[in-house]
Parts: sequence; structure tokens; C-alpha cells
Amino acid sequence: MDQSPLSERVSDAVALLTGKRTIRCPHPGCRVSVRYGHVTPDEARHLTDVATDHTRH
Repeated sequence: MDQSPLSERVSDAVALLTGKRTIRCPHPGCRVSVRYGHVTPDEARHLTDVATDHTRH
């Protein structure tokens, strides 16, 4: 179940409508997120790795 605050979910939805993607750390309680748009597939993979690897932030 998604425990993120409604304001974050709304912000993520608006970003998606404007062509951006938001990736959040899946670690419970971690508030780190990365938002990106118009990047190469390699850069998108790198940003996703950074956001989802809790040991890197």
C-alpha cells in the first residue's frame, strides 16, 4: 500500500502529465525521490538506480 502523502502523489501525477517521471526510494520512511524528464535511456536507468538503492543516499 502506498503511504506517501496526498500532496506528493498529486505532485507526481502533475509531473507525469508534463512529461516527467518520479522515482521514489522504496525503503520505509525514506523520503528521497528523483524526478526527471527528457533524458537518455541510460541516464534514466542511472537515476532510477540512485533513487531505489537506499545505500547510495
